[in-house]
Amino acid sequence: MRVVRTAPIAAAIVVLIGALRFGGAVDDTVLPGIPSPGAGTEWALPAVTLLANLLGVLTAGLTVTAAFLLPGDGGSVAARGWWLLRRTTWLALLWALASATLIVLTVSDVLAVPAGQLSRQAVVSFASDISQGQALLLQTGLALAVAVLSRGGTSRGPAAVTALLATTAIVPPAFTGHAAGAGNHQIAVTSLAVHVVAASLWTGGLAGLLLVRRHRRFADTAGRYSRLALGCFVATAVSGVANAAVRLGDWGALWNSRYGVLVAVKVLALLTVGLIGAVHRRRAVWAESFVRLAAGELVVLGAAIGLAVGLSRTPTPVAEDVAVPDPLVELLGFTPPGAPTAVRMVGDLLPDFFFVAAVAVGIGVYLAGVRRMRRAGHDWPVSRTLSWIGGLLVLGAFTLLGVAKYAYVLFSVHMVQHMVLSMVVPILLVGGAPVTLALRTLRRPADPQVRGAREWLLVILHSRVVRLLGHPLVALGIYVVSLYGLYLGNLLATLMRYHLGHLAMLVHFVLAGYLLFWVLIGVDPGRRRVHPAMLTVVHFLAMVAHAFFGFVLLQSTTVIAAGWYTSVHPAWASSLLADQRLGAGLAWAFGELPAVVIMLLLVRQWIRSDEREQARLDRAADRAEASGDEDDLARYNTFLAQASARTGKS
Repeated sequence: MRVVRTAPIAAAIVVLIGALRFGGAVDDTVLPGIPSPGAGTEWALPAVTLLANLLGVLTAGLTVTAAFLLPGDGGSVAARGWWLLRRTTWLALLWALASATLIVLTVSDVLAVPAGQLSRQAVVSFASDISQGQALLLQTGLALAVAVLSRGGTSRGPAAVTALLATTAIVPPAFTGHAAGAGNHQIAVTSLAVHVVAASLWTGGLAGLLLVRRHRRFADTAGRYSRLALGCFVATAVSGVANAAVRLGDWGALWNSRYGVLVAVKVLALLTVGLIGAVHRRRAVWAESFVRLAAGELVVLGAAIGLAVGLSRTPTPVAEDVAVPDPLVELLGFTPPGAPTAVRMVGDLLPDFFFVAAVAVGIGVYLAGVRRMRRAGHDWPVSRTLSWIGGLLVLGAFTLLGVAKYAYVLFSVHMVQHMVLSMVVPILLVGGAPVTLALRTLRRPADPQVRGAREWLLVILHSRVVRLLGHPLVALGIYVVSLYGLYLGNLLATLMRYHLGHLAMLVHFVLAGYLLFWVLIGVDPGRRRVHPAMLTVVHFLAMVAHAFFGFVLLQSTTVIAAGWYTSVHPAWASSLLADQRLGAGLAWAFGELPAVVIMLLLVRQWIRSDEREQARLDRAADRAEASGDEDDLARYNTFLAQASARTGKS
C-alpha cells in the first residue's frame, strides 16, 4: 500500500520536471531578454504549485468521500468518514501553507527578484491588489476554514458543507494566469474552472476510496464513486477540449508548438485513465485487481496533475503570435463590437462555457426526468416542460448571443440583460416546477443509510436556511437590496472588471429573481404557506421598489460605474449619462408586463383559495346537517347573535 501512496506523487514530480524542461519554463534560452528571478524561484514555484494542487485534490476528495460516498450512521457520518475528516485537517493546513508560500514565490516571479530580497510591502500589495494574489489569498483562507470545519463534529450536514467548501477552494487560482489572459476568457476561464474541479474530484475521490477499501460496504461505495468518476471524466474531457482550443488558437499548434505537444500528451493520459475506469465498471471491486487498477489510475492522474502544472508555466502559441496586445481586448476578453444592429445583437456570439453547460445540462436533465415520469406511467404537464425549456433558452440568449457583448460596453443593454435575467427567466423557471419533478423521479438508494440526491434535496428543503429565505419579506429584501446595492453602492464597476465577479453577478440576478417568484407563485414544495393576499402585498411592494429605482436612476446626474464604462465606452455610442438614462427608462418600463402577469396569477390564486375555503365550509355544513350537529359556521353565527343580543341589552 505504501507503493500505492508514493507512486502517484513520484509520477507527478517526474512528469513536472520533464514538462518544465521541454516547455522551456526553466530554460532562459527559450525566452531571451526576459529577466529571471533566479533558479530558486524558477524551480520552487512549480514545485510548490504541484504540492498545493495535490493537497487540494486530496482534501476535496477525502471530504467528498466522507460526506457523500460513504454510508452514514443516522444523522452522523460513518466511523470511517470521521477518520477521513480527521486526516483532512492536516491536509488542509498544509494546503493553506502551500498557498501562502505561492503568494511570495509568485511575487518573486512577477518582479524577477529572488524571494529572499522581496519587501513585505510588495508581498502585501500583491495579495491585496492584484487578482492573482487575491485568488491565492482567498484559497489560503478557504483552506484554513476547511481545517477548522473538519473538526466541527460528526454530523452529515457540517461534513457536506466542509466538502463543498474544500471543492470551492480549488477554484480561485483557475481564474488567473493563462486563462484570464486568453483572447476569449469567457470560455477559457470557466472551462478551466470546470476542468480543475472535475479532475480534482475524480482523482481525490479515488484516493479516498482506496483509503476506505476495507469498509464493509466498500462495494456500494465504489459503485457510487464510479458514477461520480464517469461524470467527472465527461466534464474533464469537454472542458479540456474547450480550454485547449482557446489557448492553441488552431489545430496546427497542436503539433507545431511545445505547448501543443504537452496538450496532446495530456489527452493521451486522459484516454488512458478513461479506459482504466471502464475496466473498473466492468469488473468486481472486491478483488485485489481493483487495488492494482486504482493504483495504476492514480499514477496516470498524478502524472496528469504534474503535466498540468508544467503547462501552466509553458508559453501558449496564441500569446506568441500577439506582437502588440490590445488592452481593451484583454480587459473585455473579446474584440469590442461595432455599432449595434439587429444582426450583431443576435449573430455576434459570445460563448461562455458556464452558460452553455448550464443550458445544455439543465434541458437534458429535465427532459430525462420527464421521460422517466412517462415510463413510470405518470403524466407531466407539457406547459411546465415548455416553461422550463423557455426559461433556459432565454437565459442562453441573453448571456451567449451578441447582446451579451453589448452588455459589457453599454449600461442600457446591461440593464435590459439584468431585467430579463431577474424577471423573465426566473418566472419561466419557476413555472417548470423543477423540485417537484426531481422529487418524483430521483430514485431512493437501496441502503437507507446512504443519502442520495433526493435525500439531500429533502434535507435542504426542510432546512432552517430555506425556511428563512422562503419568507416573503426576506425574499423581497434580497431582491430589492441587491438591486439598489449594485447600482447605488458602487459595486457594479468592481464586478464588471473581473470575470468571476461578472459571472457571479449574472447568476445572482437569476437566483434572486427565482427566490422571489418561487415564494410568490411557485408550486414546488418547501415554500411557506402564505395567504395570497399577503403575497399580493409583497408583489406590490416589489413593483413600487422597482419603479422607484428606475425613477432615481433616471434623475441621477452621476454616472454609475464610471471607472468601468469610461474604459470600455465605444466611440460610436452616445454619452455615458445619456446611455444611463436610456437604461433607467428601460428599467422603469420593462417591469410592467412581468409585474402584471404575476399580479394576475396572484389574484387567480386568491380566488381559488377563497373557492377552496368556501367548498370546505360547505362540506362541513353538509356533514353537520347529515349528523344533526352544528358545523363551525353555524356555531360562529350563533356566537355573533348572542354577542349582539348582549350588546343590545347593555
